[in-house]
Amino acid sequence: MYLRNETRVVRAGNVYIGGGNRISVQSMTNTDTRDVKSTVKQIRMLEEAGCDIVRVAVPDLEAAIAVKEIKKQINVPLVSDIHFDYRLALECIKNGVDKVRINPGNIGDRDRVEQVVKAAKERNIPIRIGINSGSLDKSIKERYGLSKEALVESAMEHIKILEGLDFYDIVISLKATNIKLCVDSYMLMANMRNYPLHVGVTEAGTFLSGTIKSSAGIGAILMQGIGDTIRVSLTGDPVREIEVGKSLLAALELGGRNFTFISCPTCGRTELDLTGIAEEVEKALFEMDGKGEIKRHITVAVMGCAVNGPGEASHADIGIAGGRNEALLFSNGKIVGKLKGDSIAEQFIQKIRELG
Repeated sequence: MYLRNETRVVRAGNVYIGGGNRISVQSMTNTDTRDVKSTVKQIRMLEEAGCDIVRVAVPDLEAAIAVKEIKKQINVPLVSDIHFDYRLALECIKNGVDKVRINPGNIGDRDRVEQVVKAAKERNIPIRIGINSGSLDKSIKERYGLSKEALVESAMEHIKILEGLDFYDIVISLKATNIKLCVDSYMLMANMRNYPLHVGVTEAGTFLSGTIKSSAGIGAILMQGIGDTIRVSLTGDPVREIEVGKSLLAALELGGRNFTFISCPTCGRTELDLTGIAEEVEKALFEMDGKGEIKRHITVAVMGCAVNGPGEASHADIGIAGGRNEALLFSNGKIVGKLKGDSIAEQFIQKIRELG
């Protein structure tokens, strides 16, 4: 477990961000927000996958109005993502969003910012300042180049506007496509202010490349004790973002899932279809965890070698080690039974349910 930086606490719906609260996992819909039916359908899928907070793009007034109906049909906190137009922020706040992502320095004169801040205060909702390496102000880039100082300075300009209006329910993100720049920026920001940090690597890529970049970047930041909520950005189905995000937190022992799944890479001693069994068991664990069937954290192992498997995974609560058309069932390194036949995966899953 990593010692986490202490930050302020803000609330988005029923989720508390910062202050040592559980690290939440976010995603963003890729539907047209104006299409309420499709957007609600996708959000419900994200909810089932374990998404804690979901964000929707609000490009125009029609989308801002749609937020009201979307909010009625979902259970997860809803964030509106807005660029430049303060009127969209006001409409979304009126229609019940739980958090707003908008940069106050980009929405016009002080009166417009004051209106947004006043509305957010009245509804007790936070504002996320979202800095992206690809859209830094020209003057900042001229002063600092593309650097951690540039990202943090950009964030500070927006922060000071809100602080000047006595508003402190702020969340900050400093996303970059370059992993080192991303990590360095978050580390610098953590020393500047104690606002909760929304961590992510922007435009990370498709499932494989995006998972690797996000895991490397987000993981490095979280291991410094920095970060209060995360979003894995992947091109494609946003449900995969939740799968990766929760699995990343579990791998770092920061929560995310009620199970840890381990499996060996196989070798010439393997006499079972270990890959097929491992995939089936892992899929079942995701489903069980999503439904709340796993009541305490468990470590589950699928090992290929009956000779070394139980010892190599001696810390597992339950596991199997392959033999020829059979598998030894073990718990905490001790053999407790044997599974045989063509349904070893199904038998093992049932044993996990009994343990659950």
